[in-house]
Amino acid sequence: MKLVIVARDQSPPVQNIRDEIHQICQLTGDVEVIADVLTDNDLLENLETDLVLVLGGDGAILRACRQMGSHQRPILGVNLGRLGFLADVSPEDFRTQFEHIRRQNFTVVKHLMFECILRKKDGTSQKFLGLNEVLIHTPATMEMLDVHLAIDGAPVTTYRCDGLIVSTPIGSTAHSLSAGGPILRQSLPAFVITPICPHTLTNRPLVDDADCRFQLTVPHAVNGATLVIDGQTQLAVHADDTIEIHKAPVHCLLARLPGHSYYTTLHRKLGWGGHVQGRG
Repeated sequence: MKLVIVARDQSPPVQNIRDEIHQICQLTGDVEVIADVLTDNDLLENLETDLVLVLGGDGAILRACRQMGSHQRPILGVNLGRLGFLADVSPEDFRTQFEHIRRQNFTVVKHLMFECILRKKDGTSQKFLGLNEVLIHTPATMEMLDVHLAIDGAPVTTYRCDGLIVSTPIGSTAHSLSAGGPILRQSLPAFVITPICPHTLTNRPLVDDADCRFQLTVPHAVNGATLVIDGQTQLAVHADDTIEIHKAPVHCLLARLPGHSYYTTLHRKLGWGGHVQGRG
């Protein structure tokens, strides 16, 4: 079995776990760590591997997905962050279930990714691959945005709000959830559009088919209006720019170990049993 370890965080907890994983793999003799990805400049897209082991939190998985681009490989996240909806395997889980990993006794689940295209009014454009969400917002709390939404070219509504989120099912438990959006099952082929503090109470979250194309425009963009992709890429938005979001041609591939349950994860991470678990 070929394994790639992604450990960009240089903090001692992350690097200590990386060293331990190397030792465990060396003892088995049939698991080869073919590469350590320690910076954003390290190549990941063209590595031929059976599993990409990402050490950190959900943000580390988001970066790894983008870095793999059109060459997605199965990812297993070892949570060293906070909530960890994607990276939901603890270091202790990894140790106790390593035999499953070594024998490739896991399920690979496909998850919706998106492409976001920012088309500028001068005719230029930029394309980005994402997994969680697209956000339009303004840092000025006293100014609201008017965001026009069209789906497959048909006008839908104008949101007057502090911001607007278009998220995948995986992203539905991130910023969208905190803004009052619904939780979508991660395998559901859909997008959810969630306004942040809408001025009109009839503007509620909207769920639509993943095969649709969503167009956003901000005809009177206030100073500082910003497009944010997966919380990590930020771009200025100006009047008459068009933002298009549609299903990507590739999927995020998450490895799930035996006994994994999405609703068990929600129960544990969201405190549905009476308390919120703050760490892995």
